[in-house]
Amino acid sequence: MARVFETGALVVGLGNPGAEYARTRHNFGFFVIDELFGQAGGISWQEKFKGAFCRLRVDRLPVTLLKPMTYMNRSGSSVARAAQFFDYSPPQIIVVHDEVDLEFGTVRVKCGGGTAGHKGLISIKQQIGNAEFIRVRMGIGRPVHGDVSDYVLSRFSTEQEIILMDIIGRGVNAVTHILTSGATAAMNEFNKRGGEANES
Repeated sequence: MARVFETGALVVGLGNPGAEYARTRHNFGFFVIDELFGQAGGISWQEKFKGAFCRLRVDRLPVTLLKPMTYMNRSGSSVARAAQFFDYSPPQIIVVHDEVDLEFGTVRVKCGGGTAGHKGLISIKQQIGNAEFIRVRMGIGRPVHGDVSDYVLSRFSTEQEIILMDIIGRGVNAVTHILTSGATAAMNEFNKRGGEANES
């Protein structure tokens, strides 16, 4: 296991609460967290830290899953409260989010760096005072026409829905790989072949 996560990790999925946003591109983070919750045997979500959280184990590692319920551009307030309560440092925080700068279906891992205008990442950086958290970037691509802000709040196409669960599964695999092998190993694995880790 990765030594930095021996005392735990905070895995955050970004999205917007409410039925109207439930199947939109901006909620990719929620999708991955919900799938990880199910695979890891999560029983129920608790309401705290301006969000929904659950404590469980992923491959024997203590993990806190968090879905901020503040809407995307205020996600940082939820993340900061949870991080402070459980005493997680930025390198122990993994944020799963949608990424317009990656083609749909691509999954990439990144440590620190810029926010590329993503309002959820901007909010987290501002609230925790540090950008050195780990990101799992779930590619949604850019719209051919129209505004990006409208695009991220729109639903997946019929063709995309068909392969959506496979992509969500890759996001879960990326998070698990980070936890068990470290962020550098996960970057080497997921960033080398369009985001699909070697299953062998």
